[in-house]
Amino acid sequence: MEKLNIFQKMKKGLEKTRSGMLASVFSGRERIDDELYEELEEALIIADVGMELSERLIDELRANVKENRLREAEQARTALIEIVAAHMQPKESFLPDSGNVVLLIVGVNGVGKTTSIGKLASYYKLQGKKPMLAAADTFRAAAAEQLEVWANRADVPIVKHGEGADPAAVVFDAIASAKAKGNDMLICDTAGRLHNKKNLMNELEKIRRVIAREMPDASCRVLLVLDATTGQNAIVQAREFSKTAGLTDIVLTKLDGTAKGGMVLAVQDTLNIPVRFVGVGEGIDDLQLFDAQVFASALFE
Repeated sequence: MEKLNIFQKMKKGLEKTRSGMLASVFSGRERIDDELYEELEEALIIADVGMELSERLIDELRANVKENRLREAEQARTALIEIVAAHMQPKESFLPDSGNVVLLIVGVNGVGKTTSIGKLASYYKLQGKKPMLAAADTFRAAAAEQLEVWANRADVPIVKHGEGADPAAVVFDAIASAKAKGNDMLICDTAGRLHNKKNLMNELEKIRRVIAREMPDASCRVLLVLDATTGQNAIVQAREFSKTAGLTDIVLTKLDGTAKGGMVLAVQDTLNIPVRFVGVGEGIDDLQLFDAQVFASALFE
């Protein structure tokens, strides 16, 4: 039943993409022909999959159709879903089944970083983890206060210092608090700036050193939060952060607000960094663990 609910939310979130050309390509069509391939490639490009990846997907579909001797458009749709799902499937699991976890959350201001942190905390609390938040974005005015609002919504503890404090000191105190209280997941907000990459890199390096020293057994992931509505600009942001932050995973927000759901494919393909969560609504439970099969099915059905 949970899988069905996730599918329904994903399908609703991708409604703008599906209601565009992606849905209409297969609608009312019975046979596979050249026109189908042409329309499908155009629809993928419009959905922001990107020209190069769209061409590769169509080439794979053509090969699949030929190898399996497919004739009907519905068979092509099913084959394309499997091809897209295979492209999106992460090559490794996100988190270990047990042990301490530290999630460093990076991203420019305005992409939904703070709300994503609150939703991540809520999600993992429901999964049986004991999250704690660290307000390590000490440079943006009221960042800690905004994070505290989400900590209260998710009903998880938060560690914060005053504005302008050392971010690594916040993380140090948060780790000490997590150890004392038995919290096994620390989710750290970080400064969302790109204009001063050297400072950002130094801050993240200091935070990483603190984590390695104080919680050496923890699984540490660096998640970049991207706004799907920004289209190709999201990929530009991701490239810049990947140079300085040692990214391991991506959270894609506001997928329900764009007709370009193909961004999910484009981001992962361009950066070779797996998408782990997608935001498909404003509710605290609308940040969904990314499921490649569910996503591909929701995109084309």
